Amino acid sequence: MRRPFITFLAANALSVTGNMLSILAVPWFVLETTGSAVLTGLASFATTFPIVISAAFGGTLVDRFGYRLTSVLSDLVSGLIALAVPALFLTTGLSYPLLLLMLFLRWLVTTPGETARKAMLPDLSLAAGVRIERATAAYDGVYRGAAMVGAPLAGVLILWIGPHLLLFVDGVSFLLSALLIGAGVPRVRRNARDSTGYLGDLRAGLSFLWQDRLQLSATTMVVVVNLLDTGVTQVLLALYAREVVGDPRAFGLLTGVLGAGAVAGTIVYGAAGERLPMRLTYGLCFLLAGVPRVLVLALDAPFPVALAVTALSGFAAGAINPILGILQYDRIPARLRARVIGAMTAAAYAGMPVGGLLAGSLSTLTGLDVTLLMFTSVYVLISAPPFVFRAWRELDRSR
Repeated sequence: MRRPFITFLAANALSVTGNMLSILAVPWFVLETTGSAVLTGLASFATTFPIVISAAFGGTLVDRFGYRLTSVLSDLVSGLIALAVPALFLTTGLSYPLLLLMLFLRWLVTTPGETARKAMLPDLSLAAGVRIERATAAYDGVYRGAAMVGAPLAGVLILWIGPHLLLFVDGVSFLLSALLIGAGVPRVRRNARDSTGYLGDLRAGLSFLWQDRLQLSATTMVVVVNLLDTGVTQVLLALYAREVVGDPRAFGLLTGVLGAGAVAGTIVYGAAGERLPMRLTYGLCFLLAGVPRVLVLALDAPFPVALAVTALSGFAAGAINPILGILQYDRIPARLRARVIGAMTAAAYAGMPVGGLLAGSLSTLTGLDVTLLMFTSVYVLISAPPFVFRAWRELDRSR
């Protein structure tokens, strides 16, 4: 039966679209109402820091409560909080501290749902008769496709209805996702497991990740890149669109073409990935996904050139998550799946709160171009491990 698998992908697409609308609407809303890059970075911190907390401690709860129930409740509460933000703004008023609190709560409850959906992927793909390579590519392709559609849509809607009303659309997308999962995806049957209590279960997941040097190295790379990407996406691109291009649609277009390129790259990898060397493919794609698209902005290239280079970087990025997904599902025992994925997600997001603050502070102190060059240099350095560390040879042997 492939209907539950397709329904699952559709629900995840709605959830990701809602996230993308929020990611673009919130920084523009803060810039519009405060005019401060530092306050925009602080809003980014309030968006990303709760993800670290929730992913670190929520994965064990996902294993305990079940994937479907966690996904439905997470999306339901996230949608209601997202709807409350514009409702308060348009009625009684919304102070900046209250906005930060609501952003914190919204992302605190969103993350367990994402962990649950990622953990249920292998079981749903097996029931649907879809190979895990294609399933991970489909999952990532839908994720990136939703980002591709959501980003330019957000740019247009910001100009048309304003960032505060855009958050209404964000809330509705989460409510629809909860409905699809609850009504169209069956409960995943899990084998009985021995529990040593919450802390013992949490410790087991962290211990597994710590002992797997390859996944630990991959997670470290993602930590740094997510820090950089957060600063670029949530602060530097907004500043670039306002100060260099002078149009919020540039913000959405750059994010959107990155997603479009990634969707194309994911499709190509899903079709041909089995014939490619995993380590070399991952290393080259990781390098190309970050460096060119930031460097071209720092060099003040014409906007059409920036769009083209960003699309090519997105294409390279398309292979990264499917390879990481295959690595995770091949090496993580099913009984530990949600908590290990949660631990990896927490680690991957750990630097993101710093990314927004760092980008906002550096751009204020040194200017946009210098900050972009600094970020480019770090992108180059963090792309080295697949080419120089011995543990990465296991990635080729895993085929």
